Amino acid sequence: MTEPLPKPRGPKPPIPVTVLTGFLGAGKTTLLNRLLNDPALADTLVIVNEFGEVGLDHLLIEAPADGIVELSAGCLCCTVRGDLIATLEDLLRRLDNNRIKPFRRVIIETTGLADPAPVLQTLLVHPYLMMRYKLAGVVTVVDVINGSGVLDRHREAARQVAVADRIVLTKSDLATDTAAIVRVANLRQRLKLLAPGATQLEAVSAAAADLVLTAPFDASAKPADVQAWLSDGALIAGTNHDHGSGNGFDLNRHDATIHAFVLRSETALSAGALEMFLDLVKAAHGARLLRVKGLVSVSEAPGRPVLIHGVQHTFHPPIVLERWPDEDQRTRIVFIVDGAPQDEITRLFEAFGSFRTGPATAPEAQALRS
Repeated sequence: MTEPLPKPRGPKPPIPVTVLTGFLGAGKTTLLNRLLNDPALADTLVIVNEFGEVGLDHLLIEAPADGIVELSAGCLCCTVRGDLIATLEDLLRRLDNNRIKPFRRVIIETTGLADPAPVLQTLLVHPYLMMRYKLAGVVTVVDVINGSGVLDRHREAARQVAVADRIVLTKSDLATDTAAIVRVANLRQRLKLLAPGATQLEAVSAAAADLVLTAPFDASAKPADVQAWLSDGALIAGTNHDHGSGNGFDLNRHDATIHAFVLRSETALSAGALEMFLDLVKAAHGARLLRVKGLVSVSEAPGRPVLIHGVQHTFHPPIVLERWPDEDQRTRIVFIVDGAPQDEITRLFEAFGSFRTGPATAPEAQALRS
């Protein structure tokens, strides 16, 4: 009788980890779904972090529920960094004890407001994690329509680009006129200055696996300022944001002006009311809307939620989903804003809640504007 082969001994090969980052609304979740549909990325586990008390992105990821881990609300770069360490350690224990489906790769999708440096340093210097995981690269998603303005206004966006190994350009199909094409060319040059060693790829044309299958992350090959960001001193001194609300920690607040809030409704809106509400919000506060994403109950599509998604003045056409992604079938619209008045947007939404059988009339719309 043939003896069974002994199990191999010695350390297991480290599990590659890809960090997927990019500012709010750049298209990370859309890209992630594309990655997960590529057979080359089978057996991938996803860790998702969203900013604010209510997250929706994890519900929209096309992967089995046991392949997604949602971190508690807050910025991954500071307030839930300990949760990331605990999650990665727990995954290893469950993997070693055969209590979880085996996985060959991890993708960490950060919140769009995250400074990625503390996440990278966690993987590079934590004594246990660095033995069991290897940082396989940073993929940064950049929206070519809003990218230049975002880089002008938000330090986090520049850092997300600077640490990248791959820069994935999204929404280039929307840049069709001459002026837009010139802006995209200028943005490409700016990204090259920020991340001279990063490969720039078009999301619409690149093969999915090519977007993440990169060489191991090499901090020494990055510009000097990136190396400084990854140092212990810089991590301690400069990565925490002001999440205070005056009364202690506020998980919906990023700094003095950026915060998140959620609009909820038990009753369905009409499609016309939803369209006019979004048009008015966009017209009044477009530049200050860092991200608007929601699942909306619409009277014309009972039992099927409408997915809405917008960034500043750019809103994608609503998509009617086949089914609700969880048991909660209430309308939930998450706003992340930079100074836009929450009370005003909430009152506008509540006013439109009464229009359930059709769009608002012209006098009603005028009254809401005033």
